[in-house]
Amino acid sequence: MTDRQQMILFQYDFRNAAQHYGFIVDSEGNVFTYNNPGSWNFPDSDFEISQEEVAENTGKCVFSGIRIPDDELLKYTKVIDFIALSKVTAPRITDADKGTAQYICYQFEESSQKYKGHLIKTEGDVTRENLNFHSKRVYTWMKETGNGLSFD
Repeated sequence: MTDRQQMILFQYDFRNAAQHYGFIVDSEGNVFTYNNPGSWNFPDSDFEISQEEVAENTGKCVFSGIRIPDDELLKYTKVIDFIALSKVTAPRITDADKGTAQYICYQFEESSQKYKGHLIKTEGDVTRENLNFHSKRVYTWMKETGNGLSFD
């Protein structure tokens, strides 16, 4: 279940050899961007990251001026639990030297004070996707949200 006060609900993260940028959507619908931030904390291989590390990351972000309306945010937040329960396809090498973009949703685990990320989709050098019916809609929404952002 998602907590109303999560620092991070959704994240788009792009990385290649020279660049690292993306955006975060918090529980209030605020969209924050980052572009080549120093000392960024990445989730581990299970997509887990501590609340402290997320707080450090959000401190390196800039408010984009965009706030997702409550009803729209709720529409996508309420399917995180379903995405979390679904399988993800095996990684497929699809390109080289293009970079990798990941679309991730998060649930906060109060007992461990950690965020558990769930992969929605990976594209670029490697392709993977969540098999849940809702993941395609969330991916499209995140892609559209990102299209209106500047990462300068």
